[in-house]
Amino acid sequence: MTAAEIGALPNAQVGRLLRVLDDFTPRRRAHLWLQAYERQYRQRLLLALADNHGRGRRLKRESAPDAQLIFCMDDREESLRRHLEELNPRLETFGAAGFFGVPMYWQGLDDTRTTPLCPIVVTPSNEVREVPRDGETASCRTHRRRHRLRNLRDAILQHELRRNLLSSSALIDALAPGYLLGLAGKVLFPQSWAKWAGAMSGAGGSRPRTKLTVSADGDGSPAHDETPRLGFTDAEQATRVEAFLRNIGLVGNFATAVILLGHGSSSVNNPHRAAYDCGACSGRHGGPNARAFAAMANRAEVRRRLAERGIRIPDTTWFIGAEHDTCSDAITWFDLEDLPPLLRPVQHNLNKELGQACRLSAQERCRRFASAPPHPSPDQALTHVRARAADFSQARPELGHATNAAAVVGRRTMSQGLFLDRRVFLISYDPTTDADGSILEGILLAVGPVGAGISLEYYFSTVAADRLGCGTKVPHNVTGFFGIMDGASSDLRTGLPRQMTEIHEAMRLLLVVEQTPEVLTAICARQAPLRELIANGWIQLACQDPHEGTLWLFENGAKFVPWQRPPSQTPSCARSSDWYAGHRGPLPPALIRPDTSAHQAPPNA
Repeated sequence: MTAAEIGALPNAQVGRLLRVLDDFTPRRRAHLWLQAYERQYRQRLLLALADNHGRGRRLKRESAPDAQLIFCMDDREESLRRHLEELNPRLETFGAAGFFGVPMYWQGLDDTRTTPLCPIVVTPSNEVREVPRDGETASCRTHRRRHRLRNLRDAILQHELRRNLLSSSALIDALAPGYLLGLAGKVLFPQSWAKWAGAMSGAGGSRPRTKLTVSADGDGSPAHDETPRLGFTDAEQATRVEAFLRNIGLVGNFATAVILLGHGSSSVNNPHRAAYDCGACSGRHGGPNARAFAAMANRAEVRRRLAERGIRIPDTTWFIGAEHDTCSDAITWFDLEDLPPLLRPVQHNLNKELGQACRLSAQERCRRFASAPPHPSPDQALTHVRARAADFSQARPELGHATNAAAVVGRRTMSQGLFLDRRVFLISYDPTTDADGSILEGILLAVGPVGAGISLEYYFSTVAADRLGCGTKVPHNVTGFFGIMDGASSDLRTGLPRQMTEIHEAMRLLLVVEQTPEVLTAICARQAPLRELIANGWIQLACQDPHEGTLWLFENGAKFVPWQRPPSQTPSCARSSDWYAGHRGPLPPALIRPDTSAHQAPPNA
């Protein structure tokens, strides 16, 4: 109503309006704004999914693609998958929890103890170690000798400098000039310093070639949580591989190369580094899990057992483990020594395509960094993000899960060909092979709490940065090697720092599942953890019929109702780069149509 309209009302009616406003408390006002803010994003995303229905390639998967790549469900991988599919439409990508169905205790070649690589609610029963390959004994001895000397040096410096009251002062005075030189190099010339430091750490010999101990010795008795056993039995390996492949819907039409791409994040001087790593691996890197799964899936005995269960992997198919660094956009490959000669050209081409996709993803990421070049080329963008990863003074090496808003559980055809602005977790699931929802039930029990946990962590750290977040990371001080505090006199801080949330749009996670309302309703009725999340409003739930494409919303914690389509269409563009070029802020979804002649400008985001 305009001021003139209100001025023309009788006094009694104006009084009633004022009483309504008096009842509109700040709490109710904030809740209404949250619902409105969530609705504008939900409407745009659901409209894009509706307009994209039936457009995705490989809807029926009747033939094998050039290669298949399995990524973590992480929202940061959305741009890499999208750019890769734009570069080569003959590729097929999947998304899953980044431990790839292999919970394990891991001990790398340089590690002194094991660490669990799995969701934090899971206790592994098996241990996997990285060991030198045959013929690498001499190289391994040299490597371990250098590693022990580095550990001894670091232990002495850490103990004497940080914990010894008598010697620390003298050591600080003696070592200060050298540390000052190192600090200047890290801050002023981060990339050059990182290259020099890496070369010096490897001086005296290269790292030996290694393999994994994925197979257990002995009679094959099952492992127990109390005493983790080294390796997995043949039966355990087959079960793990089968369950994972069925979950993502990859049970036939295998490509010659199947890549499992774990992820982690590299940065320096960053007490919050674990918050950038893989959540499905308890805040660690997922490369070892990808490598272990590939080693299992390549074994002849495992494939024989899978064939007995209806999953026939051709002899020409080879699984390869790799890892994507989400900060520097670098790709690391594992065990290429075992790659059959005929597949080496395939891997070489994939490496080139992944490298180009990483450059484009880095370019897309740079638009959200205030210190990045305003219009970088893909090569300039890659140089910039790698400099951030090596910069000792960088408070924002990457932005983590900032801006996460939704999760899509279904076939890639739901979201393929959509620009989703790195805001959506993508989880592969094929409803056509899961009529009763039993596979979906297991997926939702895993990804529901994980996605909700990440979303709510960012939500509360954004809306209450100083109380539920941990404020700015600049004055943070690592305390007792188990937490951080502001300076030397505050309490321990919880939540995420401002540098990870300052561009985040606080809203509850929207979970969109490719399945019928009846199946989802039955799953929620059986599973109390999902009812708690959905019925109590911690996340929003929607579903899309896998056949008709109709969309439904779960409202008021009670039932599904048909989604009402707005009178508009999703905008389109020819390439992702056309949509985000020149824009710094968040962007709405768009349809990527390579045959689009006219570019549509993004609406006000």
